[in-house]
Amino acid sequence: MSRFLEIAVDVFWLAVIGVGGGWVLIRSLKASDDPVKIVFKWLFTIPLVIGEFFFARHLIGSIQPGDISTNAAPTFMMVISIAVCGVALGAIWGSHISNIIAMPLTNLFDGGHEEPEKKPYYSSVLARRNQGRPLEAIMLIREQLAKFPADFEGVMLLASLQAENMNDLPGAEITLNHFCDSPKTPDRQVVAALTQLADWHMKIAADVDAARAALQKIVARFPDTEIALRAEQRLAHLGETEKIILAQHDRQSLGLPEGVQNIGLLDSTEFLKPPEINPGKLAAAHVKHLEAHPHDTEVREKLAAIYAKDFQRLDLATMELAQLINEPKHTPKQVAHWLNLLANFQIELGADVATVQATLEKIVENFPDLPVADLAQRRLARLNNEFKGRQKSADVKLGVYEQNVGLKYGSPRKL
Repeated sequence: MSRFLEIAVDVFWLAVIGVGGGWVLIRSLKASDDPVKIVFKWLFTIPLVIGEFFFARHLIGSIQPGDISTNAAPTFMMVISIAVCGVALGAIWGSHISNIIAMPLTNLFDGGHEEPEKKPYYSSVLARRNQGRPLEAIMLIREQLAKFPADFEGVMLLASLQAENMNDLPGAEITLNHFCDSPKTPDRQVVAALTQLADWHMKIAADVDAARAALQKIVARFPDTEIALRAEQRLAHLGETEKIILAQHDRQSLGLPEGVQNIGLLDSTEFLKPPEINPGKLAAAHVKHLEAHPHDTEVREKLAAIYAKDFQRLDLATMELAQLINEPKHTPKQVAHWLNLLANFQIELGADVATVQATLEKIVENFPDLPVADLAQRRLARLNNEFKGRQKSADVKLGVYEQNVGLKYGSPRKL
């Protein structure tokens, strides 16, 4: 082998050892709890390995082929030097090697050397809040949000401090609107933030207009979705919520009328019963409400029940429930509930078995892989028994109510 080739081979192997050793050095420094100690070990290891490499290289070069007696000494010296070098390296790095071997098992329990996920901590913020020091809590939480500006928990906690502790509802609204306006904010977090903002407007300020504006943002941002439908249903009941909250804010003492004397001696107590609500007036009120809030499922279901139970009008009840059933944004559980309710009305008001069966089969057809389909199948199996127990054969008296009260708006829909 030429001298130039020998030098090239030596340089190659030194480069391999250097690159490999450098990589191991960096890894060991990162994983070590005492990097200074690791540096001293490497300062001893590198000269030892390089010296052993050249010493063994020299002994290999002195071995002559064919002469065993001449080669015995250098061979023996090379073996001894390699063994001594190995013992020295084992003494230096033995603990690290054993850790590497045991690492796959220990990592199952302690997580290994993986860095923990960076996340904000709000324990100090909550402590300041509980101590009645909201300004300090806000300062601490802003420090965390400067590092994690998109953290939903932190944003909601900051808005809560502003609205509930500092009585700064406009500030809380700015905080949540800024968070919701970010295109990176997930939809579910936007909905939760705006819903919470609407709740604060109602509970803290009793401001139904501001609450309505917050919910309208949800409808505008997620049109024709189940999210928008739920927001519209809340919008439909804001008036009732406002009355309850205003009553809580402005409580007045109520004078109670004197009770009936000697009630046990009266011949009759019928006059003490509260007056019954006129079904016709109640239906008319529901119709008027639905004209303003057509997506209010609760009121529409109540109207269908009035038509079926008080007016004995299966056609009008079917029309109302059909509008709920045919709405694509409702959940399968809701749709199955309304189909079962329609089946109840059909049985009570004299529909035949085939009609009720067709109603229940729609659950199976529309949701074949859901639990509601299994429940519908069970009900279909015992439908004849249900007819015997619930169907009424008595003549129905319509009374003096206006019969087409539900036809004042919209048009009949088919299932």
